[in-house]
Amino acid sequence: MFAVHALVRVDCTRFVALPTLYATFPSASRLALKAAAYSRVTIFASTCGRANVSKRIAIIQGHPDASGSHFCNALADAYAAGARGEGHEVRMLDVARMDFPLLRTQEEFRNQAPCEAIRDAQETIRWADHLLFCYPLWHGTLPALLKGFLEQTFREGFAMRVDSFGHGSKQLLKGKSARVVVTMGMPTLMYRLYFGAHGLKSLERSILTFSGIGPIRESLIGRVDARSTESRGRWLIRMQNLGRQAR
Repeated sequence: MFAVHALVRVDCTRFVALPTLYATFPSASRLALKAAAYSRVTIFASTCGRANVSKRIAIIQGHPDASGSHFCNALADAYAAGARGEGHEVRMLDVARMDFPLLRTQEEFRNQAPCEAIRDAQETIRWADHLLFCYPLWHGTLPALLKGFLEQTFREGFAMRVDSFGHGSKQLLKGKSARVVVTMGMPTLMYRLYFGAHGLKSLERSILTFSGIGPIRESLIGRVDARSTESRGRWLIRMQNLGRQAR
């Protein structure tokens, strides 16, 4: 049986690796933790003790494959484990496992009542103080299923309210922060400089900021298919630490 390492606090400033049974984790997390085990990293925390205020965190898993076997799943699992270990509440929204129709007309966007899956997602987002979006970059932007989910969820009346004259809107999701985690095949520098990170900017500006969400932080992971086991393990540990901080 393969022994993996879960990070635990040993005093107020230091975290070390503790052997844990590999078989006790779900399949996606086992791959994640196996990678983390190879990294043999000891982490030094910058602050002492748990977070002063626990937060409510909604994790939106945007990978369109429901198998749960991708690096995006492992990253979200690591973030959730870190957050729960620090006393934060976590709810998961797995877009690939939801059943919802695509919006096809302006009339549907404005007036069609959301289906049960979307209503539940809206309630989770409304409940949360902090949102984590995790998805792979496809054709420079969001996978189509995630985009369809956002169109259904971030609608007028939930995310914003346009005044009767159409001259302005009220942001309805103020007070929430977000982190966007994107995996991609290309180097992140190429995505930012050559492609202008257009898909990421569209999400941040046209949906999240427009709804009042902020600040918005980013974690971009490039050349994901070419990364070594050790490199993936370091990213998983980084995500676990971000989860602890609810950032």
